[in-house]
Amino acid sequence: MSPTVQAGTILIEDQPLMAQVLGVGCEPYFGDWGVVKGLDSFTLDRKIHAAGWNFFYMAAEVKAMFFGALDAVKIQKALKRIVARVRPENYNALEVTSIVATHFLGVPYTVVSAHSRHIQQSSELFGAEGRRVAQCDAAWARG
Repeated sequence: MSPTVQAGTILIEDQPLMAQVLGVGCEPYFGDWGVVKGLDSFTLDRKIHAAGWNFFYMAAEVKAMFFGALDAVKIQKALKRIVARVRPENYNALEVTSIVATHFLGVPYTVVSAHSRHIQQSSELFGAEGRRVAQCDAAWARG
């Protein structure tokens, strides 16, 4: 069963060293991405800073829309599309900021919005290439 996703949910890419050092529990969601269990962004940020790491917030909001009733499977597909759009930037986390269901001329649709986040040890945000190298190292550690 897939975890419940709502506004405030944090998804992080599976990176064994990061999860081990930070002691963050995740439930698998799709691919290498998991939902952080029991922590909102504020609490997770405090936990990350307590470990001497940093949790960056990217201001650009990314949205995906789908038609039809609000459904967990459709939300997951929308988040996959969002991850695909931000993947070239090599960020390792995503915060769901809103899930709004509405309708237009009787046609229901939902807009899922999220912001990229990034967890790393350095207090200076790595460039896209530096983040890519870190992700390659994490993928190698996973096997």
